[in-house]
Amino acid sequence: MPKYHFEADVDPALVLSKRVAVLGYGNQGRAHALLLREFGAEVVVGARTGKGSALAGIDGFLPVSLSAAAASCDVLMMCLPDEAMAGIYESEIAPHVLPGMALMVCHGFAFHFGFIAAPPGVDVCLAAPKGSGASLLRAAAEGRSLAGLVAVFQDATGSALELALGYACGLGCGRAVIIETTFKEECVTDLFGEQAVLCGGIPELIKAAFDVLVDAGYSPEAAYLECLHEAKLITDLLYERGLAGMRAAISDTAEWGGYVTGRLLIDDSVRARMRGVLAEIESGAFARGWVSESAGGKAELLRLREEETGHPVEGVGRDLRDKMGL
Repeated sequence: MPKYHFEADVDPALVLSKRVAVLGYGNQGRAHALLLREFGAEVVVGARTGKGSALAGIDGFLPVSLSAAAASCDVLMMCLPDEAMAGIYESEIAPHVLPGMALMVCHGFAFHFGFIAAPPGVDVCLAAPKGSGASLLRAAAEGRSLAGLVAVFQDATGSALELALGYACGLGCGRAVIIETTFKEECVTDLFGEQAVLCGGIPELIKAAFDVLVDAGYSPEAAYLECLHEAKLITDLLYERGLAGMRAAISDTAEWGGYVTGRLLIDDSVRARMRGVLAEIESGAFARGWVSESAGGKAELLRLREEETGHPVEGVGRDLRDKMGL
């Protein structure tokens, strides 16, 4: 059974005694730096010259290079792109990593799949809020928080878990719940959830349903509202109440139709393909393919991105969202 932690049972003294480098000032990095600073930690932002570095300056930090940040801190949180992290680590971070330091990530990709091998004598741990950096900041502004995961990959000092828990509390996750996991579990479930449901399954289901309605002669506007726009109503209910709570909040007609049709669409053949997706992730094939795609210039990613922008649901959605003031 997983172990749960809350703010009241975590001692943040260790993380507050360290100098923390947040490396990368994108979606996650910005949220980490701002919340840790508010928590009382000494934070140094490492960012390459550009939009992230400029934004860090606006937020009141004095950003330095990734290399300079790594050389001046005890704890290095690498909020860097999965596909580029290993290369950045080798060229700008690794030369400054000494025994007794801690390498941290908010996604286990680079360590779990072996793209980075930490030297001995160094702690390697994970603190991962379950949501985007923007949603983490929004929750904090509203007096809420997001759940978080912590894990230890290498415990050289005997304090890696204590450090990860204190760091997660610095992000506010202790006000919700912090769950102990492993690098493998965090990494594999995160990738699978993105691909099978959140960023792969749901968009494809929406597009397919939209196409079926429009091909049958129904207006694109009605198809958009039913298949995409109203998805937020259901996902909000799922987030707040779970499956049973969502079903209790909708009509009996919708509940009945969901039971009979959902099971028709998501059958054993779909589950079999999902198991294939999971196997690709677990074997490292997806990770290696993605790193190779990135190293080659991301030509296929850019092609797919352009292809998706041409789907009719995009144009209809832009027009309707503009009319609705969204």
